[in-house]
Amino acid sequence: MNTLMRNLLLPVLAVLLSACQSMGAFPTTEAQVAASEPQAPALDIQSWQTAEGARVLFVASDALPMLDVRLVMAAGSSRDNGVAGLSSLTSALLGEGAEGLNVDDISRGFEDHGAQFGVGSYRDMGVVELRTLSDAEFRDPVLALFNQVIATPTFPQDALDRIRTQMMQGLRMEQQVPGPQVKKAFMSTVFAGHPYGEPSDGTLESLPAITRDQLADFYHTYYAAGNTVIAMVGDVSREQAEQIAGQISQSLPEGDAAPQQPRAQTLTERKREHITFPSAQTHILLGNQSTWRGNPDHVALYVGNMVLGGGGFASILTDEVRQKRGYVYGIGSGFSPMASGGPFQVSFKTANENADDALSLTLQLIDDFVENGPTETQLEEARTSILGSFALGTADNSDIIGQLGAIGFYDLPLDYLQWFNQQVRNVTADDIRAAFQRNLSADNLAIVSIGPEAPKVVAVDDESEQPAQQGDAVDGEE
Repeated sequence: MNTLMRNLLLPVLAVLLSACQSMGAFPTTEAQVAASEPQAPALDIQSWQTAEGARVLFVASDALPMLDVRLVMAAGSSRDNGVAGLSSLTSALLGEGAEGLNVDDISRGFEDHGAQFGVGSYRDMGVVELRTLSDAEFRDPVLALFNQVIATPTFPQDALDRIRTQMMQGLRMEQQVPGPQVKKAFMSTVFAGHPYGEPSDGTLESLPAITRDQLADFYHTYYAAGNTVIAMVGDVSREQAEQIAGQISQSLPEGDAAPQQPRAQTLTERKREHITFPSAQTHILLGNQSTWRGNPDHVALYVGNMVLGGGGFASILTDEVRQKRGYVYGIGSGFSPMASGGPFQVSFKTANENADDALSLTLQLIDDFVENGPTETQLEEARTSILGSFALGTADNSDIIGQLGAIGFYDLPLDYLQWFNQQVRNVTADDIRAAFQRNLSADNLAIVSIGPEAPKVVAVDDESEQPAQQGDAVDGEE
């Protein structure tokens, strides 16, 4: 740096340092250091139940002149009851027609008031969402339209035919690419015999047979007020929130909460499934039924997985399988807890000639992590990353509404965010090792693949610094 530039910058830096010190930006005591650590935001979550049985969670927020509403029902594909795609079609048809309104009336009604209406369907839940300006001049007509849509959906035949055709076209397109095929095969393998194993978006055989009457029956059974969580965040008072929630609850069908489903069972031995597909890459998914919402080991599994495969380039799997050896283009792992189960899953794709080595090394690394857990250094790096990102998890209303919906639907404590944050701080390497040993075994993982040939488990090369291991031969191909 030349003398002129240094003379210009030094006074500026001095002012900035002085300002930062005056604001206490540089902690110098233990108390200041503790206070400067990322914290989960303390949300003032208010909760009550409507007369019709809907559970309400509300957070008042004047950060924006907006109101976000999310209805969450136990109405996902796990409730299809043998009619694959029924929940997805039901969800997709909401907003396509209501008593006295066609799809254009509904769409214009929301758009003319600057509001957004949306739906979604997942394995556990069906979701109906609304975002509107909170000023009564805009809010009231939008809520009136919203309530009419959820009170009197007509499931028009022309809309059913159109959306069903689109879904079937999507299924045919999936047959041309490997990713969706291997994901569905993974779920059907890990959750064989359980509703989670059924294809959420239906099949080419199931969709054509679904009727309007079936959609209406599904809606009135599973979109009932007693089966609904109403989450609200926005610039309204508690009194206004109670009135809004009451009107929504009254608009929904009458009915009780859906019965709890049986817990999915863990595979007790390795299962192999392969789909033969002409491609230059082999896609591989490894996993097992390993967790559920409410699992007391959830935090330990979550933090441990950040070390194993969920922490991007800092994770063991990425470092060993991608960075050091270049076997894969990308690799990651995760636990996905749901109401009645949840898989542990490792996903990667690799050049066909590397498939055997990539699979074998990945299994060895998982087995080693289950046995030994993380080092203290790995744990601290994962903890720092989680706490830093978690503090941003309720940065705006859309983040908060998602958290509220999950807290209500899975019956988590209202202070769950603060509890989770504290548990991340407290979890130890021993806790993580014990949790992984209770919930995961590399020997019992399903191996699901798609590509020209099924990958084999072979001896791990010397570079892994792990003992060589001979694996099972391929049992067969799908």
